[in-house]
Amino acid sequence: MNGSKVNLWDPLPVGGSDSLPHVIADYLDQCRSLLDTAVAQEETIAEAASLFAETILAGRMVHCFGSGHSRILVEEMWPRYGSFPGFNPIVELSLSFHNLVVGANGQRQAMFLENVHGLAARILRNYDLSPKDTALVASSSGCNLVPIEMAEEFKRRGVKVVAIISKAHSEASRSQRRDGRKLQDFADVVLDTGAPAGDAMIEVPGLETPVGPGSTIGGCMLINAIKVEVAALLTEAGKPPTVLTAPALVGNEKASQLFESAYDEHARRLAKLYAHIGEAPAEAPAARPRRDARPERTEERPRDDRGQERGNDDRGERSGGRDGGRGRVGDRDPRGARQSTVPRQSIVPRES
Repeated sequence: MNGSKVNLWDPLPVGGSDSLPHVIADYLDQCRSLLDTAVAQEETIAEAASLFAETILAGRMVHCFGSGHSRILVEEMWPRYGSFPGFNPIVELSLSFHNLVVGANGQRQAMFLENVHGLAARILRNYDLSPKDTALVASSSGCNLVPIEMAEEFKRRGVKVVAIISKAHSEASRSQRRDGRKLQDFADVVLDTGAPAGDAMIEVPGLETPVGPGSTIGGCMLINAIKVEVAALLTEAGKPPTVLTAPALVGNEKASQLFESAYDEHARRLAKLYAHIGEAPAEAPAARPRRDARPERTEERPRDDRGQERGNDDRGERSGGRDGGRGRVGDRDPRGARQSTVPRQSIVPRES
């Protein structure tokens, strides 16, 4: 460098020791466009934050899930400096542990597991969910089976879902579901990272495929924009959050106090998710009698003055008697309508 100031947003010469390589400027310029995409979604971000704040104020949790690299957005939400309790990071290592690229726990297995039907339901079987909860599900393409089914399972349990996707990447991708539905089809609120189809943003001359993904940059901006708005809403409601804060800002003692308080609150909230695990569902109320159902005959057989049961001929049953065994079921009135032989008081009353 020659010491002169460089404006990253101005066109720059290519190559040379006295110039910034143009691909760096291109990448940073693309990141600026991701910021513009986030700014354009301010109202939608506020809508997502409002849902999350309601959940946290109700003493419940926002469940955050992402497979693959979308796990980064989950960990960006909580726990880290500048974050606070109220979020439940669901990080399934079988889907997102990228340190071992090949071999046991490698990426081939993880990419396969992302599309295993039923895995999302197995994961959520671990939690006692409530309609007061909300969920954040992140997936750049919105097309892998586990994130889609995760959102579907949340919705089935009455939990509202915020999805973070790349709209361009999702539109260019095919859903792994047979019916073609994608993550956004099960979401109440959808946010766009602004990343392009394929995620990578920069074309390098002589290189066949683009490099430099953008979904993590755009996604983290959305996550933190939601986070600060939730903090503002909680504070406005008189319930300011306990924020994990570095000792560099508040000193060791205060930082330790905040950490312990925040983690204790997280544990208390998390405990509610296990309160009724394994319990049998509430017993369903007894079914009402069908209006067209015949009333049961519950009366005792008539007896004579000696306490002996009267014969069949007195009951008019089919087994004989004065009707000659023809089986009188009920007399008929002059109009031909059948009259019941069951006493009125024995008829089961119908509910309205």
